[in-house]
Amino acid sequence: MREPAVLVTGGAKRVGAAIVRKLHDAGVRVIVHCRSSRAEAETLVALLNAARAASAGVVEGDLADTASLEALVAESVARFGRLDGLVNNASGFRATPFGTLTPADWEELSATNLRAPMFLAKAAAPHLARTGGAIVNIVDIHAERPLRDFTAYTVAKAGLAGLTRSLALELAPAVRVNGVSPGAILWPEPDDAYPPSERARITAQTPLRRTGSPEDIAGAVKYLLLDAPFVTGQILAVDGGRSIAL
Repeated sequence: MREPAVLVTGGAKRVGAAIVRKLHDAGVRVIVHCRSSRAEAETLVALLNAARAASAGVVEGDLADTASLEALVAESVARFGRLDGLVNNASGFRATPFGTLTPADWEELSATNLRAPMFLAKAAAPHLARTGGAIVNIVDIHAERPLRDFTAYTVAKAGLAGLTRSLALELAPAVRVNGVSPGAILWPEPDDAYPPSERARITAQTPLRRTGSPEDIAGAVKYLLLDAPFVTGQILAVDGGRSIAL
């Protein structure tokens, strides 16, 4: 059997890159999606191909452009002739205080966090069905526990949690669909988005009393994609226990 091929959106940096590396280490061929991080994506793919020839590639596209998503999936399938997994990792995150929330804010954050995963899944589903593949959506613990001043983001991620469960029904039995909900893993960019006092408060609120690492999320994604053949419709919190302490 040929090595499975998996598309990871937002796979050039941060948590996405950790997911890509973890899957590649497990023998997966990876397609690294990027929008504005082409240089980082090319560097990562070059390293992976140096370790294992012809095992990684790059696709570029704006996930907010819904009309282009079918072509993005088709390009990903053409890269290795098959598609065994889709990881909807790309995400937009910024504050939108409710009193100043605009339709443009709503459109921007729902486009990346909810609409793109849905239509990527729709485009990928026939290919995944042929390989008995799987989808993993990167949700957020705040899909269940709202984050003040982040209404548009929180609602979009709550929708992604619902989409995960709905697709598990819609695509069964051929395709499994699960989610991973990170807690505090990497602080958002820019650095001043979470001042030191807020970081300390969140860490103290986490039962394990520390932040996690991108590798923690990557390990959960690998499990759900490759090692959980009887798991679907589930959302795994990887948050040091924070979601039970909020």
